[in-house]
Amino acid sequence: MRLSFRKLAKTTLVFVYLVIIAGAVVRMTGSGMGCPDWPKCFGYYIPPTDVETLQWQPDRTFKKGQVIIKDQGLVVAKSDFTTTTSYNSANWELYTKHDYATFNVWHTWIEYINRLLGALAGLATLLLAFYAFTFWKTNKKVLLFSWLTVFGMGFQAWLGATVVYSVLEPVKITLHMIMALVIVALLLYIIFSVGATKTVGKVPKVVTYTLFGALLLSLIQIVLGTQVRQFVDEQIDQVGEMAKDLWLQSPTVQFYVHRSLSILVLLLNGYLWYSIRQGKLHLTKINWVVALIGLEILTGMAMYYIDFPFGSQPAHLVLASLLFGVQFYLVLEALYMGRSVKTS
Repeated sequence: MRLSFRKLAKTTLVFVYLVIIAGAVVRMTGSGMGCPDWPKCFGYYIPPTDVETLQWQPDRTFKKGQVIIKDQGLVVAKSDFTTTTSYNSANWELYTKHDYATFNVWHTWIEYINRLLGALAGLATLLLAFYAFTFWKTNKKVLLFSWLTVFGMGFQAWLGATVVYSVLEPVKITLHMIMALVIVALLLYIIFSVGATKTVGKVPKVVTYTLFGALLLSLIQIVLGTQVRQFVDEQIDQVGEMAKDLWLQSPTVQFYVHRSLSILVLLLNGYLWYSIRQGKLHLTKINWVVALIGLEILTGMAMYYIDFPFGSQPAHLVLASLLFGVQFYLVLEALYMGRSVKTS
């Protein structure tokens, strides 16, 4: 039972990371408004594949809530009806959440896949929470954190809706990313809590505190990174998608802070790697941390010096989220060493 529950928790974590990857692709392709409404897409459970679906046509049946583009705006069907030979405004109401009314089939389906993966992750989380009732007598924390994850996913879905309604407001995008990392942390705690029992040696307090500091620094870097990304998006709007060499021209102070802190990230985690090896501590995932930081620095340098090669932006974000996850798990291992703990 414990083993199968842990497998389900790991599967749920994979789904959450797939959502993060999909979200990164959405940002890279500018598809965030591919579906201008929520939770449906232009009022459909399965989005349209051509613009004609979103245009008024005579003798066509519309369902309540379906959307068309009319006079450079969105209008929504008030009820089920069939059109006649002329447009009747009494059958429609103006979509008032925002005034964005553009259809791009690629953007629409990229955003739709992102939402679909989010729904699958939500279902996996709910299944995990119900399965967690089997731990009621033996480990109530597992049940508690499983349901906290469900509520976290619900809050994340609400944040996703507010991001769309705000037409991709930067602060809400940042909160959306932070909440994704909170969900990752909750799932990692669950996975850690139901792992195989193993007794290991103690970890010096200085190493544990430094692990905490490194985790916090990575979180700060992710927040700064989303702000830098917002600056890049604004530059793209001004100079165009083809002028990649101008995207980071005259960057904001957040960019320089973000770049400078990357050196501190490298030094701090290099110190941890050295200390763990010298102390022969059983924290082998520090090797993953160092490898991820190396890849993170390479993608960052590629964006700045090679003018954003294809895939470098989503890779940079996904690597950062993976780094956060491994660092969080390392903190859990360090905290529980010296007694019977759960490790992979």
